[in-house]
Amino acid sequence: MKSLGFGARTFSSAADFLASPGVEDTSCMVVDINMPHMTGIELHRRLIELGYAIPTILITAYPDEDTRARALADGAICYLVKPFDDEDLLHCIRLALAE
Repeated sequence: MKSLGFGARTFSSAADFLASPGVEDTSCMVVDINMPHMTGIELHRRLIELGYAIPTILITAYPDEDTRARALADGAICYLVKPFDDEDLLHCIRLALAE
């Protein structure tokens, strides 16, 4: 991401991200759907409940059409299936930052 001119931070869990001081400064979030303790969709919903409309790109190695439809209906910018092309991710990030 840095080579493309984007700053990026990583977190070991959704809880760590929610507890970080940078939540309100986050411009875009790329998050896996299948995480322990809180899924990417649950994290996205929790942020909305807290008043943070962070554009979210969801990624997964286990595609499911119902999950995809629910994620997009909840406002996710993109739903990418692993392995995905770098250009697809870049396109989604640009969409998210344009929001």
